[in-house]
Amino acid sequence: QVRLVESGGGLVQPGGSLRLSCVGSGSDFSKYPMRWFRQVPGKERELVAGISTAGGSTNYDDSVKGRFTISRDNRKNTVYLQMHNLKTEDTAVYYCAAQEWSTFYWGQGTQVIVSS
Repeated sequence: QVRLVESGGGLVQPGGSLRLSCVGSGSDFSKYPMRWFRQVPGKERELVAGISTAGGSTNYDDSVKGRFTISRDNRKNTVYLQMHNLKTEDTAVYYCAAQEWSTFYWGQGTQVIVSS
């Protein structure tokens, strides 16, 4: 089972940028498709972006297309979420997840607040 730790969240002004990182340990990181989710209080966790095991295939929710980029470095057991042109509605706790069939292994989350 992989263990995941996110970092990189914080407070940023609208239009700003952040890069989130998620480091995996305890298992072969490269075998897992990886996902970034986000959640705001009172709402369901939503999928933001996903990336295949080798990084050759990515997908994004329509709300972040053109602004967010997911990438991974399997040598460093790390997946990234580069976020540009942040909007107030991007405020949420962001979670990375490793997918193994129908099971997700979650990190603890990192808070992103977009506010002026």
